[in-house]
Amino acid sequence: MSYKIVVDSCCDLSAQMAQDPCFVRVPLTIRAGGSTFVDDSGLDQGDLLWAMRQSQEAPATACPPPQAYLDAYQGADDVYVVTLSALLSGSHNSAEQARLILEEERPEANVHVFNSCSASSGEVLVALKIRELASAGLPFKKVVREVEQFIYQMQTLFVLESLENLRKNGRLTKLQAVVTSALRIKLLCGATPEGEICKLGQALTVKQALTKMVDRMAADPAHQGRTLAICHCNCLERAFQVRDMVEAKCRFAAVHILEAGGITTVYADDGGIVAAY
Repeated sequence: MSYKIVVDSCCDLSAQMAQDPCFVRVPLTIRAGGSTFVDDSGLDQGDLLWAMRQSQEAPATACPPPQAYLDAYQGADDVYVVTLSALLSGSHNSAEQARLILEEERPEANVHVFNSCSASSGEVLVALKIRELASAGLPFKKVVREVEQFIYQMQTLFVLESLENLRKNGRLTKLQAVVTSALRIKLLCGATPEGEICKLGQALTVKQALTKMVDRMAADPAHQGRTLAICHCNCLERAFQVRDMVEAKCRFAAVHILEAGGITTVYADDGGIVAAY
């Protein structure tokens, strides 16, 4: 049985991962500073960051239309789809609409849309887990069950230089009470099991917040033997620093360092780190 893994463009696959033909990326679009950016391989992160800095308005994102997903679903017996958290974007709903259309046209089609309840690094780990299981020849339904369990157990943590874009875009619903006083404080944030952003801690500097993040990982016995994905937004040296702290304190089986695509850049902003395991 042939399979493909369709991901939205908040799934920050490395260049090497993206070369695997099993992965198909469906781009979101971004509007910032009067310009429109398609979040594909041609996006220039520097141009996007510049446009966001020059604009007084928050950057806006638009999810792919169902037709874009429908086109991506063609050509495989089993189709697995990974989207960013349904509570953060309409991408999941659009992918589901495309699934319903395909199932009307081809009732025998195997398509499952996973709500990653995460973003960026978390989506990458979900996509890699699907590839691991599907390439081993597991039946479609068993892959779905195991990946849903993987998502339930996955942890997503992040530290940002600035919360301004998240605040402007209304993605800090449960943090509104602390945002006004915390904008100059660096927050350690995470994702709830439902995929909503939550505050886990705070610090005076990014370095302190990242140390808290790594300490939290080290204190979680479930991390041992797992894969850690670290995505950075224009701060490779910082990502390496996090990796070094992790290797000193934790027992992950593997660590991937990833670069932020356009959607992650919009929300993580310059200097942000998003980790998942």
